[in-house]
Amino acid sequence: MADSSSSPPNDLPVAVRDLAIRLGAEPQGRGAIVRLTQTGRMKRALGSDSWMSFSARQTIASGTCGFAWRARFGPIGMISVCDALDDGVARLDVAALGFIPIARTPRTSALVRGELMRYLAELAWSPDAILSNPSLRWRIDGPDRLVVGAGIGASAVEVVLTLDIEGRIVEAFAPDRPRSPTEPILPTPWRGYFTDYRFHRGRWLPFAGEVGWEIAGREEIYWQGRILDWRIGQP
Repeated sequence: MADSSSSPPNDLPVAVRDLAIRLGAEPQGRGAIVRLTQTGRMKRALGSDSWMSFSARQTIASGTCGFAWRARFGPIGMISVCDALDDGVARLDVAALGFIPIARTPRTSALVRGELMRYLAELAWSPDAILSNPSLRWRIDGPDRLVVGAGIGASAVEVVLTLDIEGRIVEAFAPDRPRSPTEPILPTPWRGYFTDYRFHRGRWLPFAGEVGWEIAGREEIYWQGRILDWRIGQP
């Protein structure tokens, strides 16, 4: 008898199951966690020409919509940022020296929507979640586009994933990601790009990415990063 835990779920659209198989995804228990390290740079503010370098560690849940991105900016990592989503609760906090609060973003439904969009957009870095996360909703939007959604009520969101000629995720797009967690929330087109795919630990993963907002018809890239290490396992 076949082990059903090692087979893709039958209720997924065929194109979604095919994507997961191409990327090397395996069904994981709800507790499986991706752990990755990154380095990169981020703009100090939209419209600015000034960038800040960062190093970061991130965890991404495979069975639920959750992640935690912990980054350090500035000389000797003096500024720390925690950007996270856990059990429907979102947070975005900034601190100096790791413990002196600088900013704490209000916990609003707009913040939850933004963090859910980030989780969905980063499925390229957590391909096992395609098979393992029952909270994801999928539909097909053409030969090279899949739409994935999550959340309920005011927190429901969708992200469009575009595939390249080899069937790998190269772009994630949301037409209405909130730029602010409080009024006015400024729903704005938001797009991420994935490049430098490598076969690593049994998965096809993009080792580089960048993210931008589209404001007044002009796209502005504000985040660029590279993966240094990636692994998946139980907590």
